[in-house]
Amino acid sequence: MIGYYIIAGIIFLVSMYVSNKLKSKFKKYSQIHLQNGMSGKEIAEKMLADNGITDVQVISTPGQLTDHYHPGKKTVNLSEPVYMQRNAAAAAVAAHECGHAIQHARAYSWLKFRSAIVPAVSVASKLSNFVIMAGLVLTFATSMTGLGNTLFLVGIILFATTTAFAFITLPVEFDASKRALAWLENENMLTQQEHDGAKDALKWAARTYVVAALGSLATLLYFISMFLGGRD
Repeated sequence: MIGYYIIAGIIFLVSMYVSNKLKSKFKKYSQIHLQNGMSGKEIAEKMLADNGITDVQVISTPGQLTDHYHPGKKTVNLSEPVYMQRNAAAAAVAAHECGHAIQHARAYSWLKFRSAIVPAVSVASKLSNFVIMAGLVLTFATSMTGLGNTLFLVGIILFATTTAFAFITLPVEFDASKRALAWLENENMLTQQEHDGAKDALKWAARTYVVAALGSLATLLYFISMFLGGRD
C-alpha cells in the first residue's frame, strides 16, 4: 500500500497547487471591474436570452466556487460573489455555467451521456473504496484469497466507472468554456483586458478537472497493477 499512499500524496499536492492557483486567479480577476457595469446575474440572463433560452432561471447559491448548472431544475446557480459582482471573474463563471445550459438546450452529446450515467457513478463512488479495501483485507489478511480477489476486482470496476466519468466530464467543461468565451467576444461584452482575464480564469478552472481525471486514472492503474501482481 506504500505505492498507493505515494500516488495519493502526489495527486493531493498537485491538486492543492492548481486549486490555490485557481483561487489566486479569481481573486486577481475580481479586481478587473467590467466597463459595461453588468453583474454576473445580468451577464447570465443576457447570454441565455441571446441563445433563445427562456425556461432557465438564474439564481444565487451560498458559498464560493459553488457555481453550477442544474439540468433537472433548469437553473444556473451562481455563487453569491459571482451573482452580485461586476468583474471579469464573475463574467467568466456566469457565462461558463450558461454554456452548460446551452449544451442542455442543444442536446450536446457529451452532456447527455454524462447525465445518463450519473446514477451509476453515484453508486460506484460510494462503494468503490469500501469494496477495494474489503478485497485487500480478505486477500492479504485472511485465507479467503479467492473471495478477496473477486471483491478487489469488483472494486476496481466500480472505481473505473468513476474514472471514466472524470474523463467524460472534460469535453463537457471545455465546451462550456468555449461557448462562454465565444459569446463574450462575439457580443463585445468585455474589453480586451477583461476578456483575457476571463479566458485565463476559465483555463485554470478547467485544469482542476484535468488534474482530477489524471489522478483518478493513476490510482486506477495502480489498483490494476496490484490485482495483476497478486495473481502471479
